[in-house]
Amino acid sequence: QVQLVESGGGLVQPGGSLRLSCAASGFTFNHYAMRWYRQAPGKERELVASISSTGVNTNYADSVKGRFTISRDNDKNMVTLQMNSLKSEDTAVYYCNVQRTINYWGQGTQVTVSS
Repeated sequence: QVQLVESGGGLVQPGGSLRLSCAASGFTFNHYAMRWYRQAPGKERELVASISSTGVNTNYADSVKGRFTISRDNDKNMVTLQMNSLKSEDTAVYYCNVQRTINYWGQGTQVTVSS
């Protein structure tokens, strides 16, 4: 079965960095685009970044462009989100996602940006 396991969240000060990882299994990883979403308290889940199956094409939400970088390792079935220059408004639970016939989600990892 499809499994997505996120890691790397935590508490960081404004201006700091975090690197999130998502380990994927249960499907042919290099056939699918991967996405990172986030959901802040009281807000809807929003798309943060996406990466094509080959890793050639990436897209970002305007709010994170220039600060976040999505990448993938198709040999390790891993997708990462490097987050730099973090702001308080980046505080959210971050989810890894793959869309097949249905959406699959990881359990999420909490990112808190606070001094």
